[in-house]
Amino acid sequence: MKLTLDKIREFGNIELLAKQMVEGFITGLHRSPFHGFSVEFAEHRLYNTGESTRHIDWKVFAKTDKLFVKRYEEETNLRCQILLDVSSSMYYPKETKGKLTFSVFAAAALAYMLQKQRDAVSIATFDNKIIEHTPCKSTTIHLHQLFLLLQRLLDAESNLQLTLASKVLHEIAEKIHKRSLVVIFSDMFEQIEDAQELFGALQHLKHQQHEVLLFHVVDKKTEQDFVFENRPYEFIDLETGEKVKLQPNQIQDSYRKQIVEFSQELKMKCGQYKIDFIEVDIAQPFEDILYAYMVKRAKMR
Repeated sequence: MKLTLDKIREFGNIELLAKQMVEGFITGLHRSPFHGFSVEFAEHRLYNTGESTRHIDWKVFAKTDKLFVKRYEEETNLRCQILLDVSSSMYYPKETKGKLTFSVFAAAALAYMLQKQRDAVSIATFDNKIIEHTPCKSTTIHLHQLFLLLQRLLDAESNLQLTLASKVLHEIAEKIHKRSLVVIFSDMFEQIEDAQELFGALQHLKHQQHEVLLFHVVDKKTEQDFVFENRPYEFIDLETGEKVKLQPNQIQDSYRKQIVEFSQELKMKCGQYKIDFIEVDIAQPFEDILYAYMVKRAKMR
């Protein structure tokens, strides 16, 4: 069963759900071409053509017909910084806090998976500034504290706060341990004129030798496709409170054009900077987030 935003609302416990998501995902890997990663995958990596065959795990090869190299304890440690955008626009749709809810549960699953691999993880929350920034640790106690932080985010109400990811990313790039994996959950909705500053901040992360995984979190149906009934609406900017009365068909074409242009430029810049860019529709399953992380982790080995 695929876990989607609708299904997770049946759970009240972030820790329990994170465990279920990850262990269900890992069980699924047993039946996939990634077999061999399973719960021990932190001790294996894909074999690269041309390297020594000395550490190939031939037992795994016999089961999967794929070459994996054994990894040793000192090789497995990773520092991961999860950045969570908690600005007002992430509380959309307002009735469900959809984008924030999706990002919080995805972050919980990643944190659980990282700790299971004995990797260190930190979470930073931000809007127009860094709000909370935890230490980067791999202990079980630390993981529990991260779950408590994530639960507080889910329970909080939105205040009018602008996104200023560009400023935050510059700060984080300088602040955290070199060669970290930086995982960002954000809709990246800043003022269009600030786009170049945003791209510069992403480039700064790469310049500091960090690996970056950007989950661009949106409600595709309404925020990108702008699908609404053709009747009068009052649209309210969640970050400024500005209100506009109109019928969707009056601006649908021009709105879609601007959104598509921004998304394509963001994706292109990420490709240029070798940043893994994942478009996330909050209607899609959480397994896609874990899969994207696994692919990035394999690339880093």
